[in-house]
Amino acid sequence: MNGNTLQTPIVYLKGVGPHRAEILQSELGIQTFQDLLNLFPSRYIDKTHYYKISELQRSNADVQLIGKIVHLKTVAQKRGQRLVAKFIDDSGEMELVWFRGHKWIREHIKVNEPYVIFGRCNWFNGTFSMPHPEMELLKEHEKGLKISMQPVYPSTEKLNNKGITNRVINKWIQQLFLDTKGSFSETLSNDMIHKLKLVSKNEALFNIHFPKNQEALAKAQFRLKFEELFYVQLQLISKKISRRQKIKGHNFNHVGERFNNFYKNHLPFELTEAQKRVIKEIRWDLGSNAQMNRLLQGDVGSGKTIVAVMTMLLAIDNGYQACLMAPTEILANQHYQGISALLEHTGVTCSLLTGSIKKSARKPIHEQLENGELDILVGTHALLEDKVKYQNLGLAIIDEQHRFGVAQRAKLWHKNNIPPHILVMTATPIPRTLAMSLYGDLDISVIDELPPGRKRVRTVHRFDSNRLKVFRFLKEEIKKGRQVYIVYPLIQESEAMDYKDLMDGYESVVREFPMPDYQVSIVHGKMKPSDKDYEMERFVSGETQLMVATTVIEVGVNVPNASVMVIESAERFGLSQLHQLRGRVGRGADQSYCILMTGQKLSSDAKTRLETMVSTSDGFEIAEVDLKLRGPGDLMGTQQSGILNLRIADIVKDNDILKAARFHAMELLREDPNLESPENLVIRHTYTQLMKHKAQWNYIS
Repeated sequence: MNGNTLQTPIVYLKGVGPHRAEILQSELGIQTFQDLLNLFPSRYIDKTHYYKISELQRSNADVQLIGKIVHLKTVAQKRGQRLVAKFIDDSGEMELVWFRGHKWIREHIKVNEPYVIFGRCNWFNGTFSMPHPEMELLKEHEKGLKISMQPVYPSTEKLNNKGITNRVINKWIQQLFLDTKGSFSETLSNDMIHKLKLVSKNEALFNIHFPKNQEALAKAQFRLKFEELFYVQLQLISKKISRRQKIKGHNFNHVGERFNNFYKNHLPFELTEAQKRVIKEIRWDLGSNAQMNRLLQGDVGSGKTIVAVMTMLLAIDNGYQACLMAPTEILANQHYQGISALLEHTGVTCSLLTGSIKKSARKPIHEQLENGELDILVGTHALLEDKVKYQNLGLAIIDEQHRFGVAQRAKLWHKNNIPPHILVMTATPIPRTLAMSLYGDLDISVIDELPPGRKRVRTVHRFDSNRLKVFRFLKEEIKKGRQVYIVYPLIQESEAMDYKDLMDGYESVVREFPMPDYQVSIVHGKMKPSDKDYEMERFVSGETQLMVATTVIEVGVNVPNASVMVIESAERFGLSQLHQLRGRVGRGADQSYCILMTGQKLSSDAKTRLETMVSTSDGFEIAEVDLKLRGPGDLMGTQQSGILNLRIADIVKDNDILKAARFHAMELLREDPNLESPENLVIRHTYTQLMKHKAQWNYIS
C-alpha cells in the first residue's frame, strides 16, 4: 500500500478523535497510523481455549468462558457498593463482580444474551468469581478478527484512567488493518526473504498483532527483529564506508626518530601481545590515507596510556601535533603527569590546559601551540575553546568517550583543515554485542590482557557481622606498610535508605584506627577542591594509611602502595562502578584485595552482582552480566541512554539475530555499495525513508 496512508495523523482513525490522539502522543509517542502499527505487544495471552465453569481450577489464571448473565444485584459493603452478576453456562454458575462503574454496566449489559468473558478467577465462599471481566457479545466476538492469542500492549496509568484499555488499543489496530486492507509495502528484497526463509511483511505485521498460534508468532517476531537490526547495521556500516571514502586523513607513513628512540630506550616495560597488536592496527589506519576513527577498549590498568603515547609519537614523527582530552581535571592531571614522566628525556614538549589554569599561564600555551613549538596538549573541555588554535593538529585522543557529547567531539574535527585522526579510549569494557550496535561505524581495538607482573585482585564478599575480622585484616596489611581505601555510597544519612553514611563510617574508622598509630584521610564531593587535593596528597605521599571516601576516587587516583579496597554497602553500587573501584588497587607488585561489605538482606540482582565480582576480574565478562541486568540504555550512561531505541529487538536476547543482520548488511554493501541493482531498490527506498526520520538514527559517531 501507499506509505503516505501510514503517515496519516492518528486523530483520523475511527474511534480516536482529538482528545485521545493527544493522550496517545504524550503517553506512547503515537502520532500516525504507522506509529500505531509499530506499537508491538509486550506479551500475549493464549485465547485458544474456551473453558466451562465446571472446568475452572483454583489457579488464579486468566480464563475465557462463554455463557449468559441471568441476574444482576447491588450488594452493600463497608465502603460503597458492588455490583454482582450471576453468570451461567450449561455446566454451572459463577459470579461477575464490579466495584466501580455500576451505572454504565447496568445500562449496557444485555441479560440472557450469550457473552464471551475473559479475566482472572478468584475462589471465595465456595464459588468462583471474576472481578471486572473483559466482555463481548458472542455475535460481535465472532465477527471480529479471530485472535487466538491476545496481545498485551505497553500502557500507562494515564491511558487506563482515560479508558484507553488494552482492548481499546486492540480494536484500533483491528480498524487500522481493515482501513488498509492489511496490505503493507515490502521492506526487504525477495532475495533476502528467500535466502533467510522470512515471512512477508504483511504476514509478519498481521501475526505480531493477531497471531494464529505460537509458530506464526515466532516467525513474525524473527522477521521484524531481523529487519529492525538489519537497517540499524546498514546505517552504521554505510556511514563507516562513506567516511573512509570521503574524509581523507593525514598520512602518517613514517615511523621516525621519536617513536623508535622511545621504544628502544625509554619504554619502562615490555609491551603485552595485546598492546603490540593494537599499535599495529592503529599504524595501519594512520597510513591508509583515510581518517582514523578507532575505539580503544581496555580494562582498568591494561596499559591504554602507553598505546596513546606511542600513537602521539607517530603523529609527531610525521610533523603533526597531538592532543588528549579527558572528562575531569583529576583525570587530565593524571594523564599529563604520566605522559610527561614517560617523555621526560625524549625532547617532546607537552603542556596541560584545564579550566583552573590561570589566564597568564594560558597565553604562552596558546602561542606555542600556534607556532608549532608544542607537540602534545593534554586537557579537559578547555581544548575545545575557539581560542585554542593548533599549527597542525593530526591526532586527537579522547578518554572516557561516553562522557562527551557528539557536538563536543565534532568541534575537534574543525581544529584542522583535514580532520585529525580520532582515537577514543574507554576503561569501561563494552560487551561485544553492544559495541557492535553502538559503535558499528568505528573500528574497535581491544587490549584484553594485563601487563606482566600484575596480580589479580582477590575479591571477597563479607557481611556486616564480620566487620571486626575485616578490621583485623586491615591492621595486618597496614603493618606490612600497605594503604587502604574505604568507600561509602552516601555523604549524608538518607532516611529512606538504611545504609551506613560516610560521616558515621569515618567516626567508626577513626575509633578503630586511633592516632598516633594511624592517620586517616577523608575525601568527598562536597569538600572544597583545595581541601580534597590536600587530603589526596597526604594519602598519595603515604602520610595517611587509610582513605575514607565516596566514589570521588573512582577515576583519577593512582597509588601503587594501596593494596586493599573496602566497599561499604556494596549492594548499592552497579557492577561497572564496583569494577572501576576495584581497579584503584592492584597497581603495585603486592597482592591486593577488594572486600565487598553488605547487610544480610540482598535482592537477587545484588546477589548476582556480588557473585560476579567475586568470581571474575574480566571486565568484558562483567560488562556482559551488567548488560543483562541493566539493559543497553543504562549501561552507557546518560550520553548514550536511549540510543538503541528499538521497537521490538533486544540486543541482549537477540544477539544471534544481530550478528546475522550485521553479516547480511555487510555482504549486501560489498556486492552493491549504492544499492542500485533492481533487486535492492526496495531496501534503498526503505533506507532513504528511515534516514528522513533522523531522530531514531541518532547514533554516536
